[in-house]
Amino acid sequence: MRIAVLVSGSGTILEAIVSAGIDVHCVISDRPCRGLVVAEEAGIEAILVDRSAFGGFEPSFDREAYTDAITAALEERAIDLVAMAGFGTVLGDSVHRVYAERILNTHPALLPAFPGWHSVEQALEAGVSVTGCTVHLATIVMDAGPILAQTEVPVLADDTVESLHERIKEVERTLYPATIASAVTALAQGKSIEDYFTIKKEATA
Repeated sequence: MRIAVLVSGSGTILEAIVSAGIDVHCVISDRPCRGLVVAEEAGIEAILVDRSAFGGFEPSFDREAYTDAITAALEERAIDLVAMAGFGTVLGDSVHRVYAERILNTHPALLPAFPGWHSVEQALEAGVSVTGCTVHLATIVMDAGPILAQTEVPVLADDTVESLHERIKEVERTLYPATIASAVTALAQGKSIEDYFTIKKEATA
């Protein structure tokens, strides 16, 4: 089973994935970042598909051409499963066509609550007592794919965005690798990832 991890930042989620014993075939980043260094130090192929060559962060950014480049890199390596780990670029249609129901993402909230980039801030602003981490299947609509696993994190009275986000990350570093491992099992058994997790939930209900 060939797994690709997409990163954009410090690579701490990638470190957790590798530390959990998950065999990562390659790591792809949209910008120079520590995540690529983490990959190299772990002996994993590190690939930079720099979005700056496609318009960077300007309005002229060619999302579809960039997505095609990412998709080509994945297909060239015969990737079976894609795990986004703090990947900062919203990808377009082609990757979702080729890897439909085989792209995982992790989100710092209990979806469907607080989708988007500022979920931790939104949770604090809303005054909720509980938030958490969600692992879901990524779709063309951001943070709207089928939910696979969630873990709650309490919101404390003195929480800041930074302190709450760090506690969510601590949960994420356990939940995400475990969910990836289960997704690998599902694919190895010839099952859809969504169906596999649905059966797991029903069995434990």
